[in-house]
Amino acid sequence: MRLSLAGLVVLALALVRAAPIEPTELHSKAAQGLRLLDLAEDAEPVWKTEDEKLELMRAGVHFFDVTETYEIEQQIPKSALRAPAATFPAPSQQTTVTRIIATLSTANMQASLTTLSNFNNRYYRSSTGADASTWILTTVRSIISGKSGISASNFAHSWGQSSTIVKFAGRDTSAPVTILGAHMDSINLSSPTSGRAPGADDDGTGTVNLIETLRALVAAGFTPATPLEFHWYSGEEGGLLGSNAVAANYANNGVRVKAFMELDMTGYFRPGSTEVVALEADYIDTGLNNFLKQVVTTYTRLPVTMDTPCGYACSDHASWFKYGIPTSMPFEAVTGNDNPRIHSSSDTISQSGFSWAHSLEFAKIAVAFAVELTS
Repeated sequence: MRLSLAGLVVLALALVRAAPIEPTELHSKAAQGLRLLDLAEDAEPVWKTEDEKLELMRAGVHFFDVTETYEIEQQIPKSALRAPAATFPAPSQQTTVTRIIATLSTANMQASLTTLSNFNNRYYRSSTGADASTWILTTVRSIISGKSGISASNFAHSWGQSSTIVKFAGRDTSAPVTILGAHMDSINLSSPTSGRAPGADDDGTGTVNLIETLRALVAAGFTPATPLEFHWYSGEEGGLLGSNAVAANYANNGVRVKAFMELDMTGYFRPGSTEVVALEADYIDTGLNNFLKQVVTTYTRLPVTMDTPCGYACSDHASWFKYGIPTSMPFEAVTGNDNPRIHSSSDTISQSGFSWAHSLEFAKIAVAFAVELTS
């Protein structure tokens, strides 16, 4: 998910200021099938056809598709969600975290990912993408069945694939919420709607990390002191659609968010390279990244390093960052050592460089992030 040279040309063309788009234009052009895209910070959005949008994706250009959220976003103060005086102290819940991470199972994650990657694709506009979202919701509901204070629901969108949200109410229901996210969709850039896109690493790994983290927390009887949520987003590959819709909804409804962490690709590192946890360097909160460094060194076997900047709208953490939320994203490898087979039929569990032992370390991070920030 990196910005190409071709993308820089596109962004330069977008940096022209204009008056806000009127509702009549917005609704009329959307009804014609056009999509409204944010291509850069402080640039006016541009209208593109679905085919033009796909060409941007093939060129490595990242963007927000704000067609459904533009009107809401115009009304929301960008600082509306930041919790006052948010701090991230050193890890202190070692007894609880260590006990829970000992129960994490790569066999469970492998079983879940086998199911997810067996869908022809999980493209957000395909029928199999919608089926995959139904499977995720059914799975997490089975995990939390009979547990008080925990709920699961779908977050519906105008396209076929819904996002999924699990909420732990917490003992102090008025406190800011801690959120862990991953995206459920996959894409084959050669043929998005019907092409084979197992999406094992992008982002099947992050998806099953969170499913297994949820299972482990529920099985341990963990009850957070403050609200905790797990999000599985639709349509990340189409311009951060699902996460942007959820973040805008939270902002519009005044939901305060303490911290957000995205898991997007956690199962691969280039054979022969040094195995690390790479922290994204831009569109993140420095304090939260410093906390995450401590989490990695305290609870995993891997060294931690900084990645190179991932660029505008490179993953779902950017949807929350633009509203002032402290965000972070631990990544599978330093860019260049990450998975070269994403967005194709070759992103499978059996590919060389895929490692369940590696992905397990990110599930450990997810458990620690959840427990440390909500206890």
